[in-house]
Amino acid sequence: MQQFTVHTGLVAPMDRENVDTDAIIPKQFLKSIKKTGFGPNLFDEWRYLDHGEPGQDPATRKPNPDFVLNQPRYAGASVLLARKNFGCGSSREHAPWALDQYGFRAIIAPSFADIFFNNCFKNGLLPIVLPAPVVDKLFSEALAFPGFTLTVDLARQCVIRPQGEEIAFEVQAFRKFCLLNGLDDIGLTLRNADKIRAFEAQRLATKPWLAHTM
Repeated sequence: MQQFTVHTGLVAPMDRENVDTDAIIPKQFLKSIKKTGFGPNLFDEWRYLDHGEPGQDPATRKPNPDFVLNQPRYAGASVLLARKNFGCGSSREHAPWALDQYGFRAIIAPSFADIFFNNCFKNGLLPIVLPAPVVDKLFSEALAFPGFTLTVDLARQCVIRPQGEEIAFEVQAFRKFCLLNGLDDIGLTLRNADKIRAFEAQRLATKPWLAHTM
């Protein structure tokens, strides 16, 4: 999993409440048995005017010029500004995969759906909860100033506005540790790989028949 330490990125404002996971990555793209390739279909039904199916070349699609991510001023955005209850709906882990593979590193909103919120941390995305009035102000600035960027410093737990003002945010200590060190659940387990191998060797030495019972 990619580490998250300090990130400065262009902000894209998505001014919609209750964005669900089917909007983030529509159900037809869940057929894939891979964990990659979802970025081109992020917000597919909003980004394109035609219906999308797995395997289509994005270059042949019809982009929706009114959708925020298709506007030239937000090209390359890596910080998503959202409204309350972002990521509601189904528990599909493909939603944070698609956001990450599109290029987003952090999402700022007044609130998130619980399962989506947890899935973000497990996949290298940083979801940041800020008070609604603060988010309102960031929306106003992102819309008013082309090229509006924010810096997110996870170690110091703050969002830094272009003029230097710092906005503090909370993050659970264990989740912060995992993101700072790029550790997902598998990575956490592999930190004890030597102990796991030693246990398996000892078990087979004392109970050799176990090697032939599976």
